[in-house]
Amino acid sequence: MSNYKELTDIEIFEKIVKYDSKALEELYLRYSPILYSLIKKIVTDIKTSEEILLNVFTTVWEKIDLFSFKTGNVYTWLITLTRNMAVDYKQNNGKAKDFYIVPFLDSNIDSLSLDSAMKVKPEISEALDNLTEAQKYVLLLSFYEGLTLDQIAEKLNIPVSTVRAKVTAALNKLKENLLGG
Repeated sequence: MSNYKELTDIEIFEKIVKYDSKALEELYLRYSPILYSLIKKIVTDIKTSEEILLNVFTTVWEKIDLFSFKTGNVYTWLITLTRNMAVDYKQNNGKAKDFYIVPFLDSNIDSLSLDSAMKVKPEISEALDNLTEAQKYVLLLSFYEGLTLDQIAEKLNIPVSTVRAKVTAALNKLKENLLGG
């Protein structure tokens, strides 16, 4: 029997495909803190956040076959799954629509591990801090609230084209900040 702590994320997923509950337990130990933090930023209620976290790992167990081993991007898949579940819960008052929650990642997305994500976290935080309040707000509405451009436009009472320009400018500035430009 292998030491699960020494396995890579993709090796853990390979074991989960074979319904290895110890592998799921290791995945939970690795990822629950960061996933819970993400859920809490979206939902805020502690009990609901805990339920969503458990649902994330239940979904991993039940829908592991929807993960693309070709991309091998466990971290991004889990973050996206978690965000989708939390936003879906918030938007639908606890009635999940399940059909779009499980992410399908483009194979062109660079693979990111939990360790590498944690190493770049300070740079990402600093890059976000260097955005204007308006730029931060449109990204918050899009990512954490899960609002579409149309919904953001309605909420802010501005044209969709203005929202699109603001989101594009915010993402470009974030990229510039991250690249040190």
